[in-house]
Amino acid sequence: MLFGYFSLFATGFIAATLLPASSELLLIALQQQGYAVLGLWLAATSGNTLGSCVNWYLGKELLRFQHKRWFPVSPEQLAKAELQFNRYGSWSLLLAWLPIVGDPLTLVAGTLRVRFGLFLLLVTLGKGARYALLLYLASKLF
Repeated sequence: MLFGYFSLFATGFIAATLLPASSELLLIALQQQGYAVLGLWLAATSGNTLGSCVNWYLGKELLRFQHKRWFPVSPEQLAKAELQFNRYGSWSLLLAWLPIVGDPLTLVAGTLRVRFGLFLLLVTLGKGARYALLLYLASKLF
């Protein structure tokens, strides 16, 4: 039984990093197998949030290398990302769960040195709400 929760935690973690993965199917499959909803929610939310924290940390450390030739982002791209992030502010971190844009958003938040406490609160709220909604919908549909 614990293996299912750990698998969901790990899948959620990987899905929140810049690596391509998805935790939603596993979440719903485990729910259908009778796993406790609260345990599933905790495993998915904590794993996914921790993965976003890794992105924040990498973003924070990334700028140390911006003057290297191999640095993958041009100063123009960095300025554009900063402008976009500042346009919507820290509240945009509530949407860190979104596909495609969510993971880079958490990286940019680290690059821009968003306070970690605020980052953690907003990302956890957004991701927790998403997983709660998925669990609720799955219970009604299946």
